[in-house]
Amino acid sequence: MLYQLSVVNPAEYSNNCTMPMFNETSLELDEVLNSTLYKAPVDPANWFGVRKDATVLGYTKDHLLVLMLLVFEATVYRHQIHHYRQKQCSPPPIPVIFPQATRDTLDKGLLHCIKYLLNYSFYKFGLEICFLMTMNVIGQRMNFLVIIHGCWLVAIMVQRRRAAIAKIWSKYCLFLVVFMIYQYVLCVGIPPALCIDYPWRWKTSVTIHSALVKWIYLPDFYTIPNSRNLISDFLLLMCASQQWAVFENEKKEEWMVMGGENKDNPDPMEDMPFNPAPNFINCRCYLDMAKVLVFRYMFWFVLSVVFVTGATRISVFGLGYLMACFFFLLFGTRLLIKPSRTRLVMWDCLIMYNVAVIISKNILSILACVFVLKMQKNFCWIIQLFSLVCTVKGYYDRKFYTTSGLSLILKLCSLHTLLSLF
Repeated sequence: MLYQLSVVNPAEYSNNCTMPMFNETSLELDEVLNSTLYKAPVDPANWFGVRKDATVLGYTKDHLLVLMLLVFEATVYRHQIHHYRQKQCSPPPIPVIFPQATRDTLDKGLLHCIKYLLNYSFYKFGLEICFLMTMNVIGQRMNFLVIIHGCWLVAIMVQRRRAAIAKIWSKYCLFLVVFMIYQYVLCVGIPPALCIDYPWRWKTSVTIHSALVKWIYLPDFYTIPNSRNLISDFLLLMCASQQWAVFENEKKEEWMVMGGENKDNPDPMEDMPFNPAPNFINCRCYLDMAKVLVFRYMFWFVLSVVFVTGATRISVFGLGYLMACFFFLLFGTRLLIKPSRTRLVMWDCLIMYNVAVIISKNILSILACVFVLKMQKNFCWIIQLFSLVCTVKGYYDRKFYTTSGLSLILKLCSLHTLLSLF
């Protein structure tokens, strides 16, 4: 707040960095003019997170929001303590929203099912939610760092058994913490007030242009790393930390009684005299209708999504999706009556192929995002074969490529590929 006083004038101590000569930098002229070092005087205080703002609210709104959330959390906890003391009762053994909703009440009706899911949705499906968050991180980045996330995803999914995944989950959480700190350091970079550019911007025999700097996620004063990507990393870290707690809680008796057991037994009915789950085929209530919708028609819905994924873009990866779709269609509902281990192995193969496609597309994104100009001119068949598209903005100027005639090359790529096949 002291920095917002009128007596503080950043213009008095801001640094004016000298623009380098053409033989001293690998930056183009327009890149030099838009670099943080040279486009305006550099305020040293900005690197420490302090800046001048027109209004006090605009400067402190994020801090006030965090403070409001902390106050709200403290108020909830205080109210709960007061409630239990007033009623002279002890809090439930498990911190849930609806203490009466347990695994035993799950099948009594739709409302009981909703309450149970609100209580134990992450306890039951937390691992799948973490996988979805990893996919979100990979889809938003499309750079070198997400390849590491993809390798971790493969390393976790090949374990298959829940107990084996639990053994390496703590190492995964530690990796996410260290990796997030590393990315934050890259976003902070060196103080621009020093007027020292990064070594990959020096004039050398090997030129690293801006698109490659962005793809490797290197600190830079022109292609500044997008710090908003850390939000998705934080959400992944938060979910992974909660899943670590789930792995510890599912070993406790109160969690197994209230929320049910988390076992990945492929044959749960083995050595059981009867099925504890009630018959829902006759649809006696809305919960039975929801179960029929999920357990009877979800298989066909997933296959339709796989078909649409393969048919949307014509590529080698799409061909794999179509082959997988027609392979499962050959079995139809007969697949559901096959042995559990056989079904799981076949379904795991489809999931692993999906993960392999995602990782491959991120590896090939260096061609679509960094070397797009050379690919469009000389290797159109690779663009069509793998359906290479750069989905992340900021790698190149689309207006420049359109006006320079490269959009015409993109349209001719499919024609050249068709001629080469003949």
